[in-house]
Amino acid sequence: MLFIRIFFCLFLGALSAAAAQKIKQNLFHSASRIGPQSPYQPPAHSPPAVQQVKQDFREPLSWRYPEPPAEEEPRFPPDFELRTPKPVESIAAICGENSVHVEAKKDLLGTGRPVLSSDVTLGGCPAVGEDPNAQVLIFESELHGCGSQLTMSDDTFTYEFMLHYSPSPLGSSPIIRGREVSVSIQCHYLRKHDVSSGLLKPTWSPFGDDKYSEESLYFSLRLMTDDWQQRRPSAQFLLGDMMKFEASVKQFHHSPLRVIVDSCVANVVPNVDTVPRYTFLGNSGCLYDSQLTGSSSRFLPRSQDDKVQFEVEAFSFEQDNSGMLHITCSLRAIAAASAFSNTNKDCSFADGRWKDARGNNHFCSCCDSDCGKAGGSDLLTLGTPLEEERTVGPITVKDRPLL
Repeated sequence: MLFIRIFFCLFLGALSAAAAQKIKQNLFHSASRIGPQSPYQPPAHSPPAVQQVKQDFREPLSWRYPEPPAEEEPRFPPDFELRTPKPVESIAAICGENSVHVEAKKDLLGTGRPVLSSDVTLGGCPAVGEDPNAQVLIFESELHGCGSQLTMSDDTFTYEFMLHYSPSPLGSSPIIRGREVSVSIQCHYLRKHDVSSGLLKPTWSPFGDDKYSEESLYFSLRLMTDDWQQRRPSAQFLLGDMMKFEASVKQFHHSPLRVIVDSCVANVVPNVDTVPRYTFLGNSGCLYDSQLTGSSSRFLPRSQDDKVQFEVEAFSFEQDNSGMLHITCSLRAIAAASAFSNTNKDCSFADGRWKDARGNNHFCSCCDSDCGKAGGSDLLTLGTPLEEERTVGPITVKDRPLL
């Protein structure tokens, strides 16, 4: 019985396999007859026709350009007023017996901006010098030079010079920051008097830091450069350097004058009565420093009476570490025609003896004693003696470096 069931199950399985094989073959043959099929695509529809219609503006545009803003009334400060220009007073002139001396500030227009030296001329003549410390241009000319014009009247004759300023363009630009200026400088002289007694007081007020005496004399004491051509811009020295001093006097109403250095005192502060104190020049023109210290200090031979030059080897005080000096000199003016004397000399000590810078050595013999005081005949008195004290400082003297 079991055998019969097993046989029956095998028979049914064989029939099922044969039927499946038959169905597979029928499907294959059917597919080969039909061929490959493309994927399904929906039917295409053409878009509807578009009709263009011209836009019709039935109403005019209402936009317009905006109106410009109304112009406002100008407003000014209630207390505004134009400033009245003030004279710059940047030019000074000194008329001499046969020449004119003109000084012009480099801030010629008073704007705070210095002009170029090459832009300023005196009748076409350039400046002969420049004071870098005072920022001043210096012009000098004979009365018949630099394009001067001479006019004469019954009582006077006048030399007129023109100081011209023509500004140059700034760099490579075509602009300038200035204006052309021409200033007339006139020197008037009396025809019926000696020329030296009829000098004109300058029309332009002279300027500078130095003092004018009541007698219209201008005393000056300055440090000079090594070539004596200009004022020294620095007051710093090393020990052993030569400090070069120039004392001068300028006259406005007087006949030619000669300046004398009576004495010079060095102090740490600008007070001749303080200590430490060193009188290196005294006795009406005796330069003691070379005798006392063996230095090379000396007077130089004069080139003109109203100037005297002397040089002093730089020094410092032993117990002072500041290295500061103030030099105060007593200056005196006498007539240039005055005779040389014990009180009218420039004496230096060299080679063991006293020597005068002009060769009048016998007047220096009193330097080791008392040369006396200047007599009344040596002073041009206009109520008071013509003498002043002038101070240079502070001067700084430093030690020389060892390496």
